[in-house]
Amino acid sequence: MAAEMIAPAWMHRQITSEQYDSWSEEQCAGIEIVDGMVAVSPSASKRHNRLARLLANALDRAGGTEWNADTDFDVRLQDVPLNNRRPDVVVYRADTIDTSPTRPEHVLLVVEVVSPGSETTDRVVKVDQYANAGIPFYWRVEQAATGVPIVHTHVLDPAGRAYRDGGVFGGVLKASVPFPVEIDLGTL
Repeated sequence: MAAEMIAPAWMHRQITSEQYDSWSEEQCAGIEIVDGMVAVSPSASKRHNRLARLLANALDRAGGTEWNADTDFDVRLQDVPLNNRRPDVVVYRADTIDTSPTRPEHVLLVVEVVSPGSETTDRVVKVDQYANAGIPFYWRVEQAATGVPIVHTHVLDPAGRAYRDGGVFGGVLKASVPFPVEIDLGTL
């Protein structure tokens, strides 16, 4: 007889920001909250995690003392219904390093690395959520068959709360916004 997985009761009902804030980091790892409901994310591949970490390192260096870049933490997009996303890379104001939760007004750029199973979420759903939250820049990284990632950059049009294309980069990403950065994508 095969063992059945039974999801905990909290995965079947809408949760509030207060409830979520009382959970341990272990409970919050590997999940996002969408419209108050828990969305479990599958474990990312080593290639995905390495790509996110190397991008975060490059963005952290380029951001100087004003901006930090990190991986694997929540951004609280809204409280009611609760929407917490865990972007692959977040560039946030350095002076908010001890502020929790991280909110859109703390964030300059979010980066999502597209993986099998996250295509629609990263290309459509999160783009809309991040734009509506007012996050100024969104980058989407596609893992190409050549092994060299392709980065699609997007800049927020604050009047329309929608992103416009900022450029597509393969080989070397050389951007002037949100701050000057040059990343050799072939080394990722």
